[in-house]
Amino acid sequence: MLPSSSRGASPAGPNLIPCLLLRKGQVCLPGPDGPLPARRNDGRAFDIFDVIDALTPSYSLLYLADLDGLERNDPQLEYIQELSRDIPLWVDSGVRRADQAIDVIVAGAQRAVLSSAYVRGPRELRRAWRLSTDLVFELETQEGGTVSADAAWGMNDPMEIVGAARAVGYDAVVVSPRGSDPDWRLVGAIAAGGPTWVDGTFEPTDAPRLATSGAAGGIFHIHQVLASMDPLS
Repeated sequence: MLPSSSRGASPAGPNLIPCLLLRKGQVCLPGPDGPLPARRNDGRAFDIFDVIDALTPSYSLLYLADLDGLERNDPQLEYIQELSRDIPLWVDSGVRRADQAIDVIVAGAQRAVLSSAYVRGPRELRRAWRLSTDLVFELETQEGGTVSADAAWGMNDPMEIVGAARAVGYDAVVVSPRGSDPDWRLVGAIAAGGPTWVDGTFEPTDAPRLATSGAAGGIFHIHQVLASMDPLS
């Protein structure tokens, strides 16, 4: 099942999905050299459940980037279980093998994300799909269009890799540019083949580009949400 539009948004318009970075249960934000703990003005950490309470009135789906899974191959299954009780989750935990995807789904994720940068080639995509269809394929790109794919893929062209994933059955695709703005021509080409979301450096101000490209939605980091929870005095 694909996500419904965010509450308050037009059902026919692109869907904006907040991205929560989580490391050891702590909310993080992107930094120049990687994710850093998010802090209130007084230096205190944000409580994860307070953040979820701030998001749920406006958003009906959360993209959870599980940094423990991505960085150390140790997904935070207990937090996935707890958070999924409050809001549906797409979980990116650095799945390498099919069985890891199923662990994430059993923990409570609506969908597990399998990324070109982590999953070990089309064979694991097929194995995971045979076990569950509650999956999303993420295409990670670098500046210049190079795909950060495992050598097991045997291919490097973004359209070829997405085509291989969709041939397996993956209907939802997330395009995640790293260190560069979205390549909207690439997004449009991928969106022509099925539901496509934009992640990475996507910002809510890019939302008008979503409809133009044909993308189903965008996944954005929650700087502004956290700032609204902790206004300057």
